[in-house]
Amino acid sequence: MQKKLWSLMLFTMILVLAACTDDSDVDEAAEGDSETAAGGGDLVIGMINEAVSLDPHVSNDIPSAQLRTQIFDTLVEQNVDMEFGEGLATSFEQDDDQWTLQLKEDVTFHNGSDFTAEDVEATLDRVMDPSVGSSVAFMFEMINDIEIVNDHEIVFTTDYPFTPLPSHLAHNTAGILSKEVIDEDYQNALDEAGSDVTLEEYYELREEGGDEFEAVSEEIGSHVGAIISEKPDGTGHLKLQERIPGNEIVLEKFEDFHGGEREFNTVTYRVIPENSARLAELETGGIGVTDNVDTEAMDRVRDHEDTDIIDQDGLSMTYVAFNYEKEPFDDENVRKAISHAIDREQIISGVLNDRGLHAKNHISPSVFAHNADMEEVPFDLELAKDYMAESSVPDGFDTVIWTSDSEQNRDIALIIQESLSELGINVEIEQYEHGAFLEMADQGDHDMFMLQWITVTGDPNYGLYPMFHTDSVGSGNRWNYSNPELDSYLEEGQQTSGDEERIAAYATAQEILMEDLPITPLYYGELGIGVNNTLVEGVELDPVGIVRIENVTFPE
Repeated sequence: MQKKLWSLMLFTMILVLAACTDDSDVDEAAEGDSETAAGGGDLVIGMINEAVSLDPHVSNDIPSAQLRTQIFDTLVEQNVDMEFGEGLATSFEQDDDQWTLQLKEDVTFHNGSDFTAEDVEATLDRVMDPSVGSSVAFMFEMINDIEIVNDHEIVFTTDYPFTPLPSHLAHNTAGILSKEVIDEDYQNALDEAGSDVTLEEYYELREEGGDEFEAVSEEIGSHVGAIISEKPDGTGHLKLQERIPGNEIVLEKFEDFHGGEREFNTVTYRVIPENSARLAELETGGIGVTDNVDTEAMDRVRDHEDTDIIDQDGLSMTYVAFNYEKEPFDDENVRKAISHAIDREQIISGVLNDRGLHAKNHISPSVFAHNADMEEVPFDLELAKDYMAESSVPDGFDTVIWTSDSEQNRDIALIIQESLSELGINVEIEQYEHGAFLEMADQGDHDMFMLQWITVTGDPNYGLYPMFHTDSVGSGNRWNYSNPELDSYLEEGQQTSGDEERIAAYATAQEILMEDLPITPLYYGELGIGVNNTLVEGVELDPVGIVRIENVTFPE
């Protein structure tokens, strides 16, 4: 039996509490003027996109993660180097398929209730509840039993020894909610649906499963989450003060926070979609931080006397996806021809202003077990033409590529369109609003589409299993790809605890994927946020793209 101890003594990181998701922003003070910001401990962050939801179980986008990381604590923390540290759990002890967690004491939720093991159980039960329909349930579904030993000790049993569990429990969607607000939310859903089932009966039915539960679940599903979205209740260093949809969300300092003092009083996340407007706000002091700087504006921000860029190697991989079951993309010669016809360096230099790295394989160098020994996919039109000549469509074909509606994505799609015309492939570009695009991509009806995957846990399991394992078809595996040999290596990587064994399993998995090419990697992301140094100091950026503000101070 293999045993692994994660104790407080082994958590060798500086605590990074409440920082932090295909695909956002800080500004200063409540009023947004530089004088208030400099003296009042109020921070404004400018965001290109609005948060989808403050409910950890509803969405998995970066703008929402920016805020949820401030509101909710997780059982495990990760610092800007993706190292594990103490969160709401002070230690983990793994014994094969069991994990024993000791929980932090004297922790208070924003609503004043005490944090206990019941809150952990209620949170994990909720994320896996079909009534919630969470898109991140896959991250926790390997937990098949939760035993509360006492208020501050809890035991998880998994379906199999699951080595990446701590990295999943550090994810922003694993933020712990209070049982009180979860109960209130379910009760509201039952009331709104007009159900005669009591809350206690609902929990019993959920535990038993079966037709009766499915009926109630379907009945209340559209109402679940309404309360939590309005008043998210966590233990983090910030709590919700006000939300003005489409404009801004204001968070205020939680005075009873368990993790130490913070310098800010409020943090306002302002939505400023226009790049030029957001940049002007940064330079004039309307915001202290912007979560996104257009690559063409990087030098301008660096050269301005008051502003600078914080750089970070990212965990993202941008790719072109093929429909693996649809002609002619079921032909590996077609997929390889397209892969060799795309000029990645033209994309990186011409569109990204050199803010990206040529992708060798399907996980970035910042992810554990990235296979750095693999060769890059070369831009080679002659080789691409050779593959087309051997394919089922040697004279080319008509197709469509989908992408979301940013200017950068359009420019990349235009390069791909021009490149593939050399092979007789006539590409029509269709752009959609980001949310609509994601919904369409989930349906599996595409020819090709372009998207980004962020391995937010820093562990290759998250980067590869949800995208390529057969069991993930219909969810993260949007291209209907299945390879039993690959499945076996992904499962080995999940269940093996030794680093060397995991690296070997994932190295082979990456080689298989580059041979099959259900998607073709384009580039790895390089991240950068803008900061006005006259307004704020101590801002950090993690590889996920989350603005970390726990060490923020304000210049005198």
